[in-house]
Amino acid sequence: MHILLIHQAFVTTGEAGGTRHIEFAKRLAVNGHRVTIITSPVSYLSGEQKSDVSGHFLWKKEQWAENIEIRYCWTSSGMHKGFVPRVIAFFSFMFSSFFCALNVKNVDVVWGTSPNLFQGWTAWLSARCKRVKFLLEIRDLWPEFAIAMGALTNRTLIRMSRWLEKFLYVHADRIIVNSPGFIPYIRDICGKTPDLVPNGADETMFERGNGDAFREKYGLKDDFVVMYSGAHGPANDLETALKAAELLRDRERLRFVFVGSGKDKPRLEDLAAEKGLSNVLFVPAVPKDEIPAVMAAENAGLAILKKLDMFKTTYPNKVFDIMACGDPVICQIDGVIREVVEENHAGIFVEPGDPQALAQAVLRLASDPGGCREMGENGRKAIREKFDRDAAARKLETIFEQLVDGSK
Repeated sequence: MHILLIHQAFVTTGEAGGTRHIEFAKRLAVNGHRVTIITSPVSYLSGEQKSDVSGHFLWKKEQWAENIEIRYCWTSSGMHKGFVPRVIAFFSFMFSSFFCALNVKNVDVVWGTSPNLFQGWTAWLSARCKRVKFLLEIRDLWPEFAIAMGALTNRTLIRMSRWLEKFLYVHADRIIVNSPGFIPYIRDICGKTPDLVPNGADETMFERGNGDAFREKYGLKDDFVVMYSGAHGPANDLETALKAAELLRDRERLRFVFVGSGKDKPRLEDLAAEKGLSNVLFVPAVPKDEIPAVMAAENAGLAILKKLDMFKTTYPNKVFDIMACGDPVICQIDGVIREVVEENHAGIFVEPGDPQALAQAVLRLASDPGGCREMGENGRKAIREKFDRDAAARKLETIFEQLVDGSK
């Protein structure tokens, strides 16, 4: 079977960012399926160019591995330059990816993913032009998240966005989600019940990690390290984490380490410098295949989002990475991901938006190394038994096969 994935924010394991899709693609390719990915040459996290398409008209092709081809389509570089340039970047990819998709031959199924839903429209139209099935994957309840964050306020744009959302839900041949919290929302809009292909992790990837080099490089010695690894954006509420670090500034051997990139990172670095937070360290983003060696240096992993009701529906992938690494999760996100952490005794929940509660949670873990080890072991067990990437890939493969042979 030949699967066409249209995904503007797609990254390989050699890049920083979420690698859900390349991990699935690798497993599908091993089973003999072809996967073609259409993506942007502009990094979704940093806004920097990651591939040069000049001299290749609108796109260029790269054979990433056997049975996996990546096509980089021209995209505007305004991802982090404000609302209007960001929308232009979305629309430029929407159009260039459509023309690129038309040139991909012998496709059996088209896979569209959100965020954002503009590329979902491209995937739907490409599938209809090719007369094949359309699988819609929802990883973000757009536009509701954007509305809740205050990033989308224009009433006309909100109406248009909600129309596009419902259109895609109704016209998708099948819908999958990465969090069970999304299922009631989608069912209420279109009457369909999506399939859950949850976020998770590959435990074996993190078995190779050794944090000694990272600790030595950044002078962490025997410090108790609370690490956040991921996007530094408005939704991630890292200012609350800095406030917690400020409350703990006089505690010896406690360090907060922030690994990653995003449009809020320069502001956060300036804020930490202004407050003189010597217990805070900012580290550049690293490719996913280097993350195990970085996360192996942590004593506890931080997962944090703003205190918004919509975020109670999410299954952030960083929580599963922390669990796979064998470390306790400090979960400052309420809702379905809190249930994962608490039901599996893999960490502790902290009320979102509360720096005092976060500081107390850090002190609690730092004073209980035995408890940390137990929570970490529980997390790894949960990954093996419930959130293994191989199991999710098998379920996804079955869904593709059912779509292609018409059994569902």
